[in-house]
Amino acid sequence: MGFDDIWHWLIVLVIVLLIFGTTKLRNAGSDIGAAVRNFKKAMHEDADAAKDAKAKTVEQLQADAPVQDATPAEAKPQDHAP
Repeated sequence: MGFDDIWHWLIVLVIVLLIFGTTKLRNAGSDIGAAVRNFKKAMHEDADAAKDAKAKTVEQLQADAPVQDATPAEAKPQDHAP
């Protein structure tokens, strides 16, 4: 009787059901599902917060950047007296 035998897994399933009962297994499954949903929600909120922070940083850098003239000033040659 190896681990790949279907009867082995059926016996294990029956023993687990006898020990824990269906209500405990159902509650454990719903608890795990709720934990996964909360984890995904938190990850999504963190990603949104990071995007917002990056957008605010870019806006601040653009607002703080000095405005340059569109036309460059003409350079006048300087006279060098010997």
